[in-house]
Amino acid sequence: MKLSIIGLGKLGSPMAAVMAHKGHTVIGVDLNPAFVAALQQGRAPVNETGLAEMIHGNRERLTATQSFEEAILASEITFIIVPTPSGPDGTFSVKYVLDAAGQIGAALRKKNEWHLVALCSTVMPGATGGHLLPALEAHSGKKCGVDFGLCYNPEFIALGSVIHDMLNPDMILIGESDARSGNLLEKMYKGMCDSDPRIQRMNFVNAELTKISVNTYVTTKISYANMLAQMCETLPGAEVDVVTSAIGCDSRIGRKYLKGALGYGGPCFPRDNIAFSALARANGVPALLAEATDQVNRRQVERLVELVVSRLPRDGTAGVLGLSYKPDTEVVEESQGLALAQCLLKRGVRVVAFDPAAMDNAKSRLAGGDVAFAASAKDCAGQADVLAIMTPWSEFHELRAADLKRGSVLIDCWRLFVEDPPDTVAEYIALGCGPETHAARRVRIAVARSGD
Repeated sequence: MKLSIIGLGKLGSPMAAVMAHKGHTVIGVDLNPAFVAALQQGRAPVNETGLAEMIHGNRERLTATQSFEEAILASEITFIIVPTPSGPDGTFSVKYVLDAAGQIGAALRKKNEWHLVALCSTVMPGATGGHLLPALEAHSGKKCGVDFGLCYNPEFIALGSVIHDMLNPDMILIGESDARSGNLLEKMYKGMCDSDPRIQRMNFVNAELTKISVNTYVTTKISYANMLAQMCETLPGAEVDVVTSAIGCDSRIGRKYLKGALGYGGPCFPRDNIAFSALARANGVPALLAEATDQVNRRQVERLVELVVSRLPRDGTAGVLGLSYKPDTEVVEESQGLALAQCLLKRGVRVVAFDPAAMDNAKSRLAGGDVAFAASAKDCAGQADVLAIMTPWSEFHELRAADLKRGSVLIDCWRLFVEDPPDTVAEYIALGCGPETHAARRVRIAVARSGD
């Protein structure tokens, strides 16, 4: 098929690459000339795992332009993947969606063939049919369901694994204006996915509600696991991983996202949960569960700040390992590590920080405080009197006892070293583990080593 993709950012560029990889002819559209030039030259406009290689390997089927008309006239399906920023009330703005709709509609006015438009950006329930559809009809002079089709088709992906997630989705969600539109989109995805996802087709509003409901439910699961971790910390011998591993065996619960550690972050989870609450309140529905989830999440950094400060010697240095909101991405939006560093700096604490990918993005947000940026994880660990591991980057697993400052405190938020705590630290604290748990484990390790 011939496809056009409006928006070549963190989701649009990977989608363009994946579609080209699967044999489609793809033309990308973006108002940013740097993004267009990058794709034209076979380079990745954004950083994402595997993106540069996939673009380079499919250059003959990938082009880019700043012209909406050129792209629409040369394609059969147009995907809209533009930002929908959160407003003051927590709901999503469709300003950029409607800007794109104006350009797409004007191009459709000049096109005789039937065309499918698919909105992939996350929007509030009612936006596709209530805003996008009439805008397309007004600018094109054509009728939806007759002259062109419209679908709401959001992605369920995570930054750092976007390409993998697009190729291996659990579900394809399609909100459709008519059967013809849904059929065409379903056919395309069945040929694209390496997995065998369930295709869920429905009307616009059900699909829009499904999208934000999925993320809201996942955040609830994360906050529950974090509440459970905090409870384990009060019970001698308790370990959250043991508990969550067991309860995750129940098919009604499942193990995904049931990891007691730090709060959720990133560009989607926090705002989707807030938007769900705003939607509920606007419709007179109590949003108690979503609001509680958000409250639990916001308290995670607060309690960690208190823990760090309580262990910090006078004029001591706090180390923050991990500034991205998750491994394998440079994104620091709603990052727990960044938030911890900011809170400590506000208290006048000297901070040393390191992240394998997010240093540049974090520096501007930490400017003005007493902060140093280490050259490596080892460099950071060697300077810190209290070291908190905030992001479970794989390279942090490689830290050894000799890398840590002797007599320091290690706060292991993801329990990377729970099976073999470093013996150089004065205190090892693994979130989600009860008092005496670490001491008992040290004794077992010491006994085992004495028998070697």
